[in-house]
Amino acid sequence: MAEIDDVKREVAIANRILTHTGLSAGILASLGHVSMRVPGDPELFVVKGRGYEVDALPLMQPEDMIVCDMEGRKVGGPPNATQCFEVKIHSTILKAHPEINSAVHVHPRFATMMSVLQARLVPMCNEGRELVRRPIGVYPHNKLILTEEDGQGVVAALGDAQVALLRGHGAVTVGRSVDQSVMNMLQLEEQARMNWYAYCAMGPDHPGIPEDDIVEALSQPSLSELEHFQGGPAPRQGGAGPNGAWLYFKMQVEQELDAVR
Repeated sequence: MAEIDDVKREVAIANRILTHTGLSAGILASLGHVSMRVPGDPELFVVKGRGYEVDALPLMQPEDMIVCDMEGRKVGGPPNATQCFEVKIHSTILKAHPEINSAVHVHPRFATMMSVLQARLVPMCNEGRELVRRPIGVYPHNKLILTEEDGQGVVAALGDAQVALLRGHGAVTVGRSVDQSVMNMLQLEEQARMNWYAYCAMGPDHPGIPEDDIVEALSQPSLSELEHFQGGPAPRQGGAGPNGAWLYFKMQVEQELDAVR
């Protein structure tokens, strides 16, 4: 039970972070959901549900979260709430990919717009560069993901990537952890935003970061190999970049969550 409670807390925090970072804010405040596989019972996952008195992501509490099996059936959670309507996004992905432990679906504005324009996202900045290095799969429908067949269509669009677009209906991202899946969504939206700016400035054939430049960047030496970092404490990069941003978001949301409990 303690493990389930820990997962519910992580999922509630992750859903709140979607609002905190603007992905589910304003008119989108009730749209979006994060899931996380239960580590000790990989045939179960926890996800935001539906049917709350006030159904908005910034209000989610750990006890509001829903426990589901790999068919998307509710097996735990508050009695008056259901699993999220598009639970098949999560169940089909987690069932098809045992290496994936978390999925996110949300309606980010720039990614959604680019999916309708059918414009390929290309690397435009370092943040999320790897996510768009190859063409992103697009689920070619605007409908809700309600059935097993719908979910399998999303799985097919995702392929072996960590991101997929749903035409006019946002995006799906996945990760080995809940922080990775949420940060993938934030970075995907940053790439979509930068692509939109370039699209407006130069049209659909605008350039991106050349592949040779990406290869060069990935082949740079580690900080510990550089002479001017020798003789001091080992450089620590774990708290920077996406991980540092996640820890900052989580710290702020945890303070808000604990303040109302």
